[in-house]
Amino acid sequence: MSGFSHLPVMPDEVISFLAPRAGGIYLDGTVGGGGHTALIAERCMPQGLLIGIDQDLVALEAARLRLSGSGSAIKLFHGNFALLGQYTADLGIKQIDGFIFDLGVSSHQLDTVERGFSFQQDAPLDMRMDRSRGKTASDMVNSLPEKELERILREFGEERWAKRIAAFIVKARTESPIERTLQLVDIIKGAVPKAMWDERIHPATRTFQGIRIAVNSELEMLEQGLKVAIDLLKPGGRGVVISFHSLEDRIVKQTFRDHARGCICPRQLPVCVCGNQPLVRILTSHPVTAATEELAQNPRSRSAKLRAIEKLLT
Repeated sequence: MSGFSHLPVMPDEVISFLAPRAGGIYLDGTVGGGGHTALIAERCMPQGLLIGIDQDLVALEAARLRLSGSGSAIKLFHGNFALLGQYTADLGIKQIDGFIFDLGVSSHQLDTVERGFSFQQDAPLDMRMDRSRGKTASDMVNSLPEKELERILREFGEERWAKRIAAFIVKARTESPIERTLQLVDIIKGAVPKAMWDERIHPATRTFQGIRIAVNSELEMLEQGLKVAIDLLKPGGRGVVISFHSLEDRIVKQTFRDHARGCICPRQLPVCVCGNQPLVRILTSHPVTAATEELAQNPRSRSAKLRAIEKLLT
């Protein structure tokens, strides 16, 4: 596991907004290699409790090794953060002092060729964050109806050529199964007119994003996990989420706004009758982005957006 490498994004900003304290209970829903978790652990010692969740067994083992010398109690779970309510219940925990979700694909996953996340190198078309279960990207591109493929590419990949790419995929798979990343890349390149390629990004970027999101049910899991995490927060507890594309950020922004909203009565009513009270205070009026110094050291932080909330006192 010594080869596992992933720089935590915006570590100083995460700690500043999360404000972990000694003896607190904190949850890292995307523990990865344990970068953010280790920073939180330093501030929780000696009576603190850290709960780490990750779908990737390799990442989880790397985190276990990295955190083995921590003075804080650490409980690691293999699974999706959408199930965090189950994990906290298993530990007898009803409230937490804070949580961090660092979304998206880790550097290690992108750089590990055989995982099939990257369109830069040839590999099995997998893309599962949890390789122990679920359908692979190859399963999806070889079995889904053309209309469903088009929807995935348009909605999850925000790909303007979704219809054409889906048609090319369906045609190609009738000739031979699509099992390798570069097979799919060639199909995409054939579908998108070369004159329309964007110089700033690879023509396969959006398609790979869309398929990866579908393979891992990323947006659905984010909505579920975020709501449970907010419910678990103690009054005064804080939550921090780092997203890497507009679909994730939109869900985070809207979920935070929904929980920060007070009265939901129709505007024409003269007085409030719903009695709805805001549950959180939004700490970031606009998403926080990585500083220039970090961008120079970790280029993958360029698309990261951080949002944070604080649970209101009841």
